[in-house]
Amino acid sequence: MSKFFYNDEQESYDAIVVGTGISGGWAAKELCENGLKTLVLERGPMKEHRKDYPTAYKDSWDFPNNGELSAEDMAKQQKQSRTGYTTKAPHNFWFVNDLDHPYNEVKRFDWMRGYHVGGRSIMWGRHSYRWSEIDFAANAKENWAIDWPVRYKDIAPWYDKVESYIGVAGEMLGLPQLPDGKFEPMMELNCVEQHVREQVAEKMGGRVITAGRVAHITSDKQFKGDGRGRCQYRNRCIRGCPFGGYFSSLSSTLPAAVDTGNMTLRVDSIVHEIMYDADTQKATGVKVIDRETKEEYEFKAKVVFLCASAVASTSILMQSKSDRFPNGMGNDSGELGHNIMDHHFLVGARGKMDGFDDKYYKGRKPNGIYIPRFRNLGGSSDMPNFKRGYGYQGGAGRGDYEDLVAEAAYGSNYKDGILKPGGWNMNMLAFGEILPYHENKMMLDYDKKDQWGLPTVTFDAEIKENELEMRKDMQDQAVAMLEKSGARDIEPYDRTYAIGLGIHEMGTARMGRDPKTSVVNAHNQLHAVKNVYVTDGAFMTSASCVNPSLTYMAFTARAANHAAAELKKGNL
Repeated sequence: MSKFFYNDEQESYDAIVVGTGISGGWAAKELCENGLKTLVLERGPMKEHRKDYPTAYKDSWDFPNNGELSAEDMAKQQKQSRTGYTTKAPHNFWFVNDLDHPYNEVKRFDWMRGYHVGGRSIMWGRHSYRWSEIDFAANAKENWAIDWPVRYKDIAPWYDKVESYIGVAGEMLGLPQLPDGKFEPMMELNCVEQHVREQVAEKMGGRVITAGRVAHITSDKQFKGDGRGRCQYRNRCIRGCPFGGYFSSLSSTLPAAVDTGNMTLRVDSIVHEIMYDADTQKATGVKVIDRETKEEYEFKAKVVFLCASAVASTSILMQSKSDRFPNGMGNDSGELGHNIMDHHFLVGARGKMDGFDDKYYKGRKPNGIYIPRFRNLGGSSDMPNFKRGYGYQGGAGRGDYEDLVAEAAYGSNYKDGILKPGGWNMNMLAFGEILPYHENKMMLDYDKKDQWGLPTVTFDAEIKENELEMRKDMQDQAVAMLEKSGARDIEPYDRTYAIGLGIHEMGTARMGRDPKTSVVNAHNQLHAVKNVYVTDGAFMTSASCVNPSLTYMAFTARAANHAAAELKKGNL
């Protein structure tokens, strides 16, 4: 155990933070910087920035079988492998062993997890977009589910704070559906991406293509953290970045919390229950099982932050039963565990682009394009057959020698062929919003327990007619944009998608004004237990169509500062 991250353990703290990922790191930083002695609990093992990125400098030839896992290893990660990319030898060690961490499915649910200090902030896709007023108002406007108790103006200052701290590369666009932020210089588009951008803008009513807004440092600005510096364009981000070029809690927010002297980190600590005092109507702390020894511990605090991920945080609330909360802490509404959302994708189109064979690109850019939402924004953009909208990620690149190798499979022609890049291809992959459906849910199965004696999670969720209709348009519009750009051999696709595969699970302890229809209030507090805050994806009331992590961070920073102020006032 590294003393860098540890202070001496004690029995009672000002605050407890459960989880060390995107949200947990921000909660720890803000609480500690506000002077609160804070215990941070992580169910997985210790990891340190730089030291614990064992494959960061390895090349493909350093891995047996070109990085493909053996049948024996694949059997341990059958569910984690459903993405098609998470279980490759350079980075599969970040993702859990499904045999050690089982879950159940009424309908297929792809739950990708990483249990270690830093959580999925080490392996995330880093796309960072603000929600807009359109997103926060959508439920109310359409009379769907419940209304958000906040609006964009409430969160905008916290977006400013987070972007300024983590570093987000992007381009100012002035679009109401995708607000601008505090940006690092945009990563450049390559020649084909720029061509497609110009053609789409000219021929499709000004439709916008930009570079993906990603949490990467692209300037010489000094960012706080453990040796954070400019992105090196290696595109090995999922392995862990020893340069600190992209944001992770391991390189940024957790070191900031450590620097205050107020943080204690305890790893291998599986939180399974929040303790409750019926007389004070407050939480008193948490119960923990040691991952390795299976010993049980209790830690007390004045305030508890659940940042363990949408499913894990809700599982903890469900297990926190008492006479006051027989169906789980904060579950007076009956909405705990319901309204699971994600982003549906794996639909779009690709095509070949001629006329650029004399051009190439330098480096391995760790992002591609982004096409902001253009549906259901009013006027001619409104669609009669589905609500909400979608955006596209993707990009252009030179082919991987397939054409040349196919024609020159042996001899000198083969040797010459593999030294030359193939033709240019352009791909547009859509990501769409999933509506909050009460019947999309997670439950606990007390008949199927894990090795720590805790109930396993069962999922029962699926996309519905709205999303299926949206997918048709997602594919059609990708084809249309490629056609307008002059692509040939266009291939539309719509692959099998199940909820969870977007790795953006949300909504299981939703935010709202009314305790009868929601779990947490506008400040992320449980309606019925004001000193418990939920600031990961669980609190989301709708999903938007953009990657959610920036929004988690903004709400977490806001909630942590609210908690610190309320504690100082004696209200918690």
